[in-house]
Amino acid sequence: MSKVVVIYSGGMDSFTLLHKAIKDGHEVHALSFNYGQRHVKELQVAAKVTAELGIAHEVVDISAIQSLIANSALTSDIAMPEGHYQENNMKQTVVPNRNMILLSLAIGKAVSIGADKVYYGAHGGDHAIYPDCRPEFVKAMNAVSQVANYEPVSIESPYLMATKGEILTDGLKMGLSYEQTWTCYQGGEAACGRCGACQERLEAFRENQLEDPLPYLTREIL
Repeated sequence: MSKVVVIYSGGMDSFTLLHKAIKDGHEVHALSFNYGQRHVKELQVAAKVTAELGIAHEVVDISAIQSLIANSALTSDIAMPEGHYQENNMKQTVVPNRNMILLSLAIGKAVSIGADKVYYGAHGGDHAIYPDCRPEFVKAMNAVSQVANYEPVSIESPYLMATKGEILTDGLKMGLSYEQTWTCYQGGEAACGRCGACQERLEAFRENQLEDPLPYLTREIL
């Protein structure tokens, strides 16, 4: 059984990815990051899920870098934009260089425990607005990861070209329950239903002809 590191935020995509890695027969080490995100609630969800699964889980506090990756609605007091990721205002949710930082740390973790893969949950719906979720970025990071250490580590992104609806479909085939996830960027008691993350999630459930089990302030598709 090979060891893998799964970057696990507690969100819907990484939740599916986590279970895919388990299903693939790997010894999974889940890695979550506190980078100062306002939706830190996702980390509580991640801790609960991994405890129930009985798999290794580490939450790494890198919130000290917040001053270096400022000016994002996810890590500052900037008003959270509403609507779809294709809209230009959603660029306010980009955290500069976030995924390069997270992948670098995850690769370091993989090397330290003898894992040969890092599972990363970028998907097709992110391409429009997030440069560090696009295929060319993942390809370049994977190339660097092969030569950055004595032992090569590959970056696995099985959902890189999939929509959120397709990810949900795959998770449902695995029998997953998505009440154990958190997606909303606001991090309140109920999901806002209006931020880009909520809108995309609601659309994914609609595509699968299901109702999202999470509580929402509104379920209207904008």
